[in-house]
Amino acid sequence: MTVTELLLARAEDDSTGLLFEDSSWTWREHVRQCADHAAVLDSLLTGPVKHVGVLADNVPSFSFLLGGCAFAGSVLVGLNPTRRGAALERDIRLADCQLVLTEGRHACLLDGMDVRVLDLDGPEWASLLASGAGSPLSPVPASADDLLMLIFTSGTSGDPKAVRCTQDKIAWPGRMLASRFDLSSSDCVYLSMPMFHSNAIMAGWSVGLAAGAALALRRRFSASGFLPDVRRFGVTYANYVGKPLSYVLATPKLPDDADNPLRIVYGNEGAEADLAEFGRRFGCHVVDAFGSTEGGIGFARTVDTPPGSLGTLPPDVAILDPETGQECAPHVVGELVNTSGPGAFAGYYKNPAADAERLRDGRYHTGDLAYVDENGFCFFAGRLGDWLRVDGENLGTAPIERILLRHPAIAEAAVYAVPDPAVGDQVVAALVLAEPLSPESFGKFLARQTDLGPKQLPRFVRVVPELPRTSTYKIVKRHLVAEGVRGPVWSRPGKECSYEEEHITE
Repeated sequence: MTVTELLLARAEDDSTGLLFEDSSWTWREHVRQCADHAAVLDSLLTGPVKHVGVLADNVPSFSFLLGGCAFAGSVLVGLNPTRRGAALERDIRLADCQLVLTEGRHACLLDGMDVRVLDLDGPEWASLLASGAGSPLSPVPASADDLLMLIFTSGTSGDPKAVRCTQDKIAWPGRMLASRFDLSSSDCVYLSMPMFHSNAIMAGWSVGLAAGAALALRRRFSASGFLPDVRRFGVTYANYVGKPLSYVLATPKLPDDADNPLRIVYGNEGAEADLAEFGRRFGCHVVDAFGSTEGGIGFARTVDTPPGSLGTLPPDVAILDPETGQECAPHVVGELVNTSGPGAFAGYYKNPAADAERLRDGRYHTGDLAYVDENGFCFFAGRLGDWLRVDGENLGTAPIERILLRHPAIAEAAVYAVPDPAVGDQVVAALVLAEPLSPESFGKFLARQTDLGPKQLPRFVRVVPELPRTSTYKIVKRHLVAEGVRGPVWSRPGKECSYEEEHITE
């Protein structure tokens, strides 16, 4: 399956294809724009490696360029506007960008870099597009395994890696989700997540393309603008990753919140308490899935999936002990592994060491921790980098975070490790509070949580104004680890759930 095929299927479609602010295009016009952009890219990119960086918000040019790359046999490199200086230059060099196309508002980020830059809002680009206008719709032959896009990982555990996204890797989930949710040309898909990230492309852009639904672009996500946009564009499907549902729920409630056309909200990493509340408040069905930029493993929740669970393990997916490679017993944390091979993972770009880390012994190693309960339902337990070893026992951070978030005063929680002076780790919890909370009442709350084991009890608690996050709302725990427990903290001197305030300087 290819993106090129999905675009060509829309070439004679006069239904609405793209909406942005006060402008609109039919799918026929969208495909024509893709052909024009392909002609320009073909004139600008030379040699065997035809990679173009795009440094832009969710604007129509991003959609036209992605389709243009599919038609021209080029590769679009999604660049993150929150990256700066040497970090952004490193991404551009790693991805072999011959050219960077940017909005004028981001052009200053590229000053002094040794790469050709064209302003998407400037006269030179306008002139090039004019010269390519009316180009024949004659895309280069495309296969499912052809590279179409490089998408950088969020970089929560180190420098972002460029994930190879083939034509099929983008087209297949779009077609699957469009079919799963019965989407058609009568629907409207809302894209407010950043298009340089996989969630927007694979759970948004390609879904609308496959369904022939209208794509409504929002330059950047806005909690206060979400519901007005849903009503204005007639949005029936929206995607998300991370915290956006929480941000929308934090807006003032109105009696007519459910009076809107929204039907399906699909994404991943939503807070468990927010999923049901969002559906109730806005009258829609929220489906929180499990996924990553790399792919390799996917879960499908069903109606009998318990709260907080990813679902049952798919065929050929197992939870293995990272040290022994043996399958873990129920309730024992291990690594999620695809035992049959790479799945949808097409590798990292120019990073054979990272490829080798993912693919070992013919298996795809996700780097994600999980466990299954006695009924076979799987629960996420964090990343391998979140692995805690307390008194000889391996623990994941996610189960502790889920328990902490039960307290109504705790808006956000991140659990991480600091070294124990003797051996192993000590558990630290960084909390963002929605309302005041005392160390005493926090300790009493933990004492009532019967599923919180004694080794999972935080040794230290830090109350922070906000958690460090990437532009795609993922928590950057390495920043918390670097901060350690310096400053004012609540500490637990003994084994009981009793905390007292202190100030740690080292």
